[in-house]
Amino acid sequence: MTLKAYQEEARKTALYPEAYRLLYPTLGLVGEAGELANKVKKVLRDQGGNLTPEAREALVLELGDVLWYLAQVATDLGVGLEEVAERNLAKLRARAQRGTLGGSGDYR
Repeated sequence: MTLKAYQEEARKTALYPEAYRLLYPTLGLVGEAGELANKVKKVLRDQGGNLTPEAREALVLELGDVLWYLAQVATDLGVGLEEVAERNLAKLRARAQRGTLGGSGDYR
């Protein structure tokens, strides 16, 4: 499946008011990313960092939720996930060439 195909299919299940376009999926993205982080935290706390098959499956399911909300944010911005991915890789390649992969700041 391509990112474009995923984004188009995911959009069919986006049921939120137009008045909350962009806001709703952005808040959902943050919430799902937090759920993912919480599951990773529990792997550290409860399983000593040992990633069981069950914990891995739970993380994969959370990643799917993160991806769904990310797709909706991109759609509401009028951009495809493939373009987002391409632009991100171009940014990272440029940073690697400049030796600025480490550090902080958007424009390093």
